[in-house]
Amino acid sequence: MNSLASEDQNVTTFEVKDHVARITLNRPAAMNSMNPEVRWELSRHWDKVEADDNIWLAVLTGAGERAFSAGADLKHRARERDADDAQKAHWRQLAAESTSLIERWHFPKPIIARVNGFALGGGLEQALACDIIVAAEHAEFGLPEPRRGLIAGSAGVHRLPRQIGLKPAMGYMLTGRHIPAQRAYELGLVNEVVPLDKLDETVEGWVNDILRCSPLAVRATKEATMRGLDHPLPQAYYTAYPANRVRENSQDTLEGPRAFAEKRPPKWTGR
Repeated sequence: MNSLASEDQNVTTFEVKDHVARITLNRPAAMNSMNPEVRWELSRHWDKVEADDNIWLAVLTGAGERAFSAGADLKHRARERDADDAQKAHWRQLAAESTSLIERWHFPKPIIARVNGFALGGGLEQALACDIIVAAEHAEFGLPEPRRGLIAGSAGVHRLPRQIGLKPAMGYMLTGRHIPAQRAYELGLVNEVVPLDKLDETVEGWVNDILRCSPLAVRATKEATMRGLDHPLPQAYYTAYPANRVRENSQDTLEGPRAFAEKRPPKWTGR
């Protein structure tokens, strides 16, 4: 980690095992809120996930049981006004070197959000950028920025209506109301809601089901789906997607039918 690394050590954690990257926001005392150091570290982690062909999917969560992430660290924003020039320059440099998940519009690999509590503001915006959301029963979602004189400008105002529909989204965004986990499930925002003590087990079920699939087929499916949403249906159908071309010329494309014919589980290599 270079000289721009976090002064507050271990504000995130990152580990990779069995093709799965696990990223944790590690500021439980601050409800895993995000400051420049957190954003910088997250950017490094997403770079690794995207670049490493041995990583097939990622799980994003927050430490503790209270919050996935409460969004931007508003206390940090208050401190910014009184910071000296050197500190402000440091934070600007961190920001210049950071690309959030929110801005990685076509991230190639699947991401599961393990929502263990509040996902508010930028925390919800992080979850909205994930492909699958598994939430604990006590979790709450929301974009309360207008209650602080702000807007959910990190794509929250754009992603939420696309994912749950305009009228429900406007109802929550214009009031700052929270969305309980069960209601989020009913709206199609969340894939599954479980008791907290079943959260890890349930997330692992999703992880294992994804790992049963060819990683190249998963990436091709995600790319075609997400990029296809940008086009009218006929154009989406006729577009040649790069990830699918990779899949078509891969060993895994041969392995799937071969394993089926031989009545054995496929051995995916991601090649």
